[in-house]
Amino acid sequence: QVQLVESGGGLVQPGVSLTLSCAISGRGSSSYAMGWFRQAPAKEREFVAAITPITRSGGYTYYSDSVKGRFAISRDNARNTVYLEMGRLKPEDTAVYYCARAKSRYLNGTTDAYDYWGEGTQVTVSS
Repeated sequence: QVQLVESGGGLVQPGVSLTLSCAISGRGSSSYAMGWFRQAPAKEREFVAAITPITRSGGYTYYSDSVKGRFAISRDNARNTVYLEMGRLKPEDTAVYYCARAKSRYLNGTTDAYDYWGEGTQVTVSS
């Protein structure tokens, strides 16, 4: 059974940085792509970032246009953890952030491509 537990959310001011963590339990997850999604009040869940399994050439990443250049996704297989480093945060980044495991090793930005989800962690960006 795969379980994902997010942490690191909170209330921050615009312009600062914050790092989210996703602890993964369950065998074999290092062979699957992992992603981060977010959902703001009254809005649909949207893709944020994804990362492939780590190979000798590293891991490939994919970002939504709204976070590209500000956010960075990474994974540490030894710690079974996926991270989302969020920089230059804006009020529009306010949302519940979810970690998810993909059904395959390939990058994908749609919710249908993921079959395991965490409960989410709240990020609020406000002055």
